[in-house]
Amino acid sequence: MATQSADKKLILLIEDNVDDERLTLRALRKNNVDNEVVVACDGQEAVDYLFGTGTYVGRDMSVMPAFIILDLKLPRVSGADVLKRIRSTETTKNIPVVVLTASEDASDVAQVYELGANSFIQKPSDPSDYTEMVLQVALYWLLLNRCSPDSVVV
Repeated sequence: MATQSADKKLILLIEDNVDDERLTLRALRKNNVDNEVVVACDGQEAVDYLFGTGTYVGRDMSVMPAFIILDLKLPRVSGADVLKRIRSTETTKNIPVVVLTASEDASDVAQVYELGANSFIQKPSDPSDYTEMVLQVALYWLLLNRCSPDSVVV
């Protein structure tokens, strides 16, 4: 279902649950979304990737994600703190961030929108619903959404 215009767009998946990571990647492949997906298994790895620090020193910083799927409950650096960092710098502030979490807490919803999230989605428990949700999110952010002119995606 992915088209030529979405081919070069990178997705950053920040997810510490291996089962949810596999389900997300499988849902993308199953629906022919062939974009590169970089997976960060905790908040610190995500920050390192986005800012070219730690194990990502020297990476091509001209290549930034078209959008980020961010879990909230992460080890080392919380999803909320990752979101704060994303919104705090010129190079990352306009990257769309979709918070995808198991949390049902209304205060989490309020907090992430206050911090600048573009979307808050509760993870469906049914695998087929999860697959459909991942497809809808990917298609929207890769094909339908128009990025800010300030957020150039290579």
